[in-house]
Amino acid sequence: MSNNKPRIGLFIGDATGIGPEITVKVVAQRKALSNCFIIGVGDHRVFQLGQRTAQLALEYPVYNDIDEVDSSKGNFAFLDLKSLDPKELTLGQISPVSGRAVGDSLKLMVQLALTKRIDALVYAPLNKEALYRGGYPYKGEIGFLAHLLGVKDGFGEMNVLGELWTSRVTSHISIADVSKNITRNKVLDAITLADSTLKRAHIEHAKIAVSALNPHGGEGGLFGREEQEAIAPAVQDAKNLGINVVGPYSADTIFLRISKEKLNAIVTMYHDQGQIAMKLMGFNEGVTVNAGLPVVITTPSHGTAFDIVGKGVANPNALTQAVVLAAKMASWQS
Repeated sequence: MSNNKPRIGLFIGDATGIGPEITVKVVAQRKALSNCFIIGVGDHRVFQLGQRTAQLALEYPVYNDIDEVDSSKGNFAFLDLKSLDPKELTLGQISPVSGRAVGDSLKLMVQLALTKRIDALVYAPLNKEALYRGGYPYKGEIGFLAHLLGVKDGFGEMNVLGELWTSRVTSHISIADVSKNITRNKVLDAITLADSTLKRAHIEHAKIAVSALNPHGGEGGLFGREEQEAIAPAVQDAKNLGINVVGPYSADTIFLRISKEKLNAIVTMYHDQGQIAMKLMGFNEGVTVNAGLPVVITTPSHGTAFDIVGKGVANPNALTQAVVLAAKMASWQS
């Protein structure tokens, strides 16, 4: 590394979504990101299309080899993978071709991280169906990334909005399958993952609240017994491990406790239980951290936004926050 700034690999995301546009907008405000050196990754033709969409013309060096990148000057360069011709794609539509390029690009970036050529990996929004149809049979990119990194368990998504972190016991599964996956061990795993990730982010002695699953916390078993049989015992197990954890709290009030109880994190039971609240509080600011992996990996919490692709109106703030957080976490680990 040519200087002390962490090198952040920033993949431009699915070519048919807003990823290239918002990546351009993040780079255009790179003076605010002076604490890192960003290496844009993807097909340069797609990145140029993003510039036209954003109506921004950037100046930067383009490389074909990561080992040629000089990070001693400026704070942005582009690594051209020559992987995808945007003329073959239709913006705003799921493309298996783009999905394949996404998977191939992430594979490369993981190798760049493992070989210390980049210090953290950030990716603009992907489309899970495109990734799947492109030949990567994973229901979410974190499972794919964990596979690439040889991690079999102990990983999961955490969402960050300002100072608040959230994790969940179940994620990309159907609502019909949630209850049977709320077990004492899985709840404890979610709590310990949240605690270890917060420590990795230099948040010591974090206070974590755990959500109930059922209305009003089950009302003593009247509306379900998951709280009594799995969630509350897991909370006690976590306390026995020395984790500062409280709950279970009713899901409809747990986010109202953030300020009063000075919560650092909330563990929810399923995807929408936490995501609805987080996106209402700051849709354009939320970051997803792929927790439990040996490499710092972040991404915006929003998706590819096919409805606004090509209009030049996409908000880059969440991607900016993803880069800022990745740079901080990479610096703390160096």
